[in-house]
Amino acid sequence: MMWSGKIAVAVVICTMALFYRAQSQSCPEKNGRYPVSDQCDAYIECVDGEPRRQLCPDGLLFNEKASLFSYPCQYPIDVECGSRGRTQPPIATEDCPHQFGYYKVGDRANCGQFKNCAGGTAFVLDCPTGLAFNSATYQCDWADLVEDCDAEAYLGFKCPPQAQGLIQPVRFFRAPNDCQKYFLCVDDRPRVNFCGPEQAFNELINACDGIANVTGCA
Repeated sequence: MMWSGKIAVAVVICTMALFYRAQSQSCPEKNGRYPVSDQCDAYIECVDGEPRRQLCPDGLLFNEKASLFSYPCQYPIDVECGSRGRTQPPIATEDCPHQFGYYKVGDRANCGQFKNCAGGTAFVLDCPTGLAFNSATYQCDWADLVEDCDAEAYLGFKCPPQAQGLIQPVRFFRAPNDCQKYFLCVDDRPRVNFCGPEQAFNELINACDGIANVTGCA
């Protein structure tokens, strides 16, 4: 009981400190939201000239450029913190480093999955075949454009070396075991593509063609 009483007192003191800290910041306008000078996931909300300190959910940051009619707590890639470098301690779960956010699943050779953490629960999603999750954009992208993905290991294909003096920025190769699948080598780094139904990759024209026109792909 003694410890619970001390904890309750500490919570009250902390709450009062935040309250008075909020009160110490004036409202430039009667209604609006304004950044806290040293913290990127906190903000001051002014309602009828009354300042109240608010805290974004763990993993989200306050976007001072958000309109008054939109939710101001957004993903880190959409927010410029500037000198507001401090954030609340992470509230991690077994599957999520923060309560909210997008995170890559797998290592450099397994780049096609990511998880969306919402309220500490992870929802695992797949990129379209051959694409990799880009943590810098929260999008699925060509594997060779993703910094923490080994495109050759992930796609299982290494671009053949080019003949000296005949450098081509883009080359095409049919997949060894799938005639409807082909690789683009862009600056000697692989990307994978697929032909549509009843089509196959024709190496004579470097494009998808009717499957009957492609030798060895009946």
